[in-house]
Amino acid sequence: MNEGSKLLVVGPAWVGDMVMAQSLYRDLAARRADIEIHVLAPGWSLPLVGRMPEVTRAIEIDVAHGELGFAKRRALGLCLRAERYDQAIVLPRSLKAALVPYFARIPLRTGFRGEWRYGLINDMRQLDKDRLDGTVLRYVALGSTDTGERPRVRLPKLAVDSANRRTLLDRLGLGSGRPVVALLPGAEYGPAKCWPIENYGALAERLALAGAAVWVLGSAAEKPLGEEIRELAPDPNVHNLCGATTLVDAVDLLGGVVAAVTNDSGLMHVAAAVGAHVVAIYGSTSPQFTPPLTDAKTVLYRNLTCSPCFERHCPLKHLNCLREITVDAVFEAAMTAVAAGADGNPDPGRPQVAADG
Repeated sequence: MNEGSKLLVVGPAWVGDMVMAQSLYRDLAARRADIEIHVLAPGWSLPLVGRMPEVTRAIEIDVAHGELGFAKRRALGLCLRAERYDQAIVLPRSLKAALVPYFARIPLRTGFRGEWRYGLINDMRQLDKDRLDGTVLRYVALGSTDTGERPRVRLPKLAVDSANRRTLLDRLGLGSGRPVVALLPGAEYGPAKCWPIENYGALAERLALAGAAVWVLGSAAEKPLGEEIRELAPDPNVHNLCGATTLVDAVDLLGGVVAAVTNDSGLMHVAAAVGAHVVAIYGSTSPQFTPPLTDAKTVLYRNLTCSPCFERHCPLKHLNCLREITVDAVFEAAMTAVAAGADGNPDPGRPQVAADG
């Protein structure tokens, strides 16, 4: 593809994958002068994509997760013909993900071999799982014509809005002056990725006693998890913020914490992309396949003989991959990050959202 070209990326449907996809956008922007990147994404993710400076335009695809939505995809593709894209990169490997670029008559449509979609994808790549042994590597590889080298990964770097964070601190009553450790106890994929909630409660209590403020972040569906942690750690410096913030609010709040203790989840990738020290707890999944994309990380993974199983529920019913990770180990990792002297300010090199939003 030539410099100055116009590109449509069909983005993934999960928070963490959408954050990891920024590595592709950063790579494209670094290698191709004047490229214009449009991202086709679910509606919930548009504000998140808006925090990626490399993306010129985010386009909503109004279909439910897992829905074929053939008529909607065809109609959107017909509307996008006027954009005259030079290339489409289709990150998901499903047939339905390739429909919009096909109907948009984009001449070069790049993607990995997946579901039966010959003709829909005309630049079909064979997925080398040994060379591309992580999700982010696969995304970045689709943006390159060099199919032999292991791609270089530019880490995701979401823009933060400091003014919005200050507003949130006032609205939510979070200005304690203590170093902040965020707890991210949810994982939409399933419970086999979730460290036991009683452990999060014990950790929150110890962190508060050690002088930290604790923010429990998550979606509205995870509010009961936050309440359970609050009940287990009844300290005024432990705050359940699950459901009290939007996704981009979480971006801004995580941009001001010292450390984030987290399952392998979408918010783990957000925390990594805004500069928090990530203490990542892995159970059914693999830190090789979906690591926190940051140099500031501590990964806790038991690597049992049954790991990783990639199941939503523990098939052996014991969940030892998570239960054997102790509160002591996680507390030590979090307090090491606090003691390292992080001051909670954004990375000076991190893009900032303009004051007018």
